[in-house]
Amino acid sequence: MTVQDVTPIAAGAAARRRLDPVWIYRLLFLAGFLGVWQLSSGRLVDPFWISSPYDIGSTLLKWTGSGLLQRHLLVTFQETIIGFSIGSTLGVLSALVIGSNDMLRRTIDPFLTAVYGVPKVALAPLFIMWFGIGLAPKIVLAAVSVFFLVFFSTISGIAQVDRKMVDGLRIMGASPLTVQRKVVFPASLPWIFTGLKLGLPYGFVGAVAAEMMASNAGIGFLTQDAAGQLSSAGVFSALFALMVVTSLLNEGLGHLEKWIFRWK
Repeated sequence: MTVQDVTPIAAGAAARRRLDPVWIYRLLFLAGFLGVWQLSSGRLVDPFWISSPYDIGSTLLKWTGSGLLQRHLLVTFQETIIGFSIGSTLGVLSALVIGSNDMLRRTIDPFLTAVYGVPKVALAPLFIMWFGIGLAPKIVLAAVSVFFLVFFSTISGIAQVDRKMVDGLRIMGASPLTVQRKVVFPASLPWIFTGLKLGLPYGFVGAVAAEMMASNAGIGFLTQDAAGQLSSAGVFSALFALMVVTSLLNEGLGHLEKWIFRWK
């Protein structure tokens, strides 16, 4: 096969990637869903309960034009990203330390599982008592929400590491840090990214939950304020903005994962 033969094949593959039909189906599904919602509002269901895509779009445009949406989104985004960074880092490091020692893992596992079973929203009042009503309790709750998902996902990845490779390095005199850096961490990366993608939305949930309890800024505050005014359009608008930001960040994590594992 010549270079001339390969070029059209590569071009065709690239074109198929660009024209992935799943995006067409997604757009059709979204258009159909919004159309049914719009037709149902005021005809089948009282708009007080479900609002309508038109009213939600109008509210989003008004908030965006005044800068209100950007200001509150920035607060929630800041809380979540800081909490996500802290929680994911501690989750990975803790898993690498605990997962490398079977006795330590078996000793600590039931206690971590017990704490993980506590609804994170239930911790929000406690964090607000400890840290006040500023950014701190939102960041801590976001970090705690992310920590456990990343930790348990990373622990699962460590359990799948080929023990022969670990034993081989140890026989050759490698230090525990070298074993972690050369074998355990790289082998656990797919599991780490799974934990990160699962943890990111929960980081937003933690931050927003704390905002709804005690805050004067953020998407949680915006949602509570709209609910206090009995504005379903405002509530749906705040939730829609949060969903868009979360989806975009998750998509970014997915692209980063593909880039890191591009050799596959």
